[in-house]
Amino acid sequence: MPKTVLITGSTDGIGLETAKRLAALGHSVLLHGRSSEKQAHAKKAVSEASQGNVVTGYLADLSNMAEIVRLADTVRADHSSLDVIINNAGVYKVPHPRTDDGLDVRFAVNTLAPVLLTRNLMSRLDASGRVVNLSSAAQSPVDLDALAGAGQLPDGAAYAQSKLALTMWSRELALELGDGGPAIIAVNPGSLLGTNMVRDAFGMAGGDVGKGADILCRAALDDEFATASGLYFDNDSGGFADPHPDALDAGKTASVVRAIDASLTRILERNGTPQ
Repeated sequence: MPKTVLITGSTDGIGLETAKRLAALGHSVLLHGRSSEKQAHAKKAVSEASQGNVVTGYLADLSNMAEIVRLADTVRADHSSLDVIINNAGVYKVPHPRTDDGLDVRFAVNTLAPVLLTRNLMSRLDASGRVVNLSSAAQSPVDLDALAGAGQLPDGAAYAQSKLALTMWSRELALELGDGGPAIIAVNPGSLLGTNMVRDAFGMAGGDVGKGADILCRAALDDEFATASGLYFDNDSGGFADPHPDALDAGKTASVVRAIDASLTRILERNGTPQ
């Protein structure tokens, strides 16, 4: 049965390749990006790959929490149900590492954005739905002050911490929802694949993004992931694996989730944006 799949950061790289593959299989794909020019190019590419299904595009800056709320509002207005959310968008090295709200942009885009977007779209997912959160092989203990916007971390540390924070939140949400909610799955799509992020961060071409698109399609569609809620899939090793030990520590996970909640509440209340 055709599914409706929202993919953030789907105007290039792994996200775009995933969108094209899902469209070619007959699924309805909701694209997201920041640039109208890149989105027009992506819509054309995905439409060409599709089997006549409508390809819808949405624009939002995921470093801005108010824009994420508006994005979710628009998606809810357009769609009475969603089958899959793939929180693919991510950043590593950027010219301006602080957001207007005073956050490290890696925590904003890689952690807070997927949390807020997923929460605000949860009403459109039923128990058979899936949320696929892009993790990474790079995971390191989360500095709660840095997550809240205090201080400035090096690029690599901020990225690795933001990815562990999202992995921890994914596991916690899965435990909270239990069998009554959609499957929440954290996936490392593969290390150093040939995305713009890898080229900008490391100055290298990187590997085939098709490897990442393949696992995201599997996570979105295949039966093996239907009962994988709360688990972490490591595409470097090719199977489910333990994430960083902190993600298996209930106390540390609870602290990170509280910090995520506090940051989102503070920013949204300060900006007068309903959660």
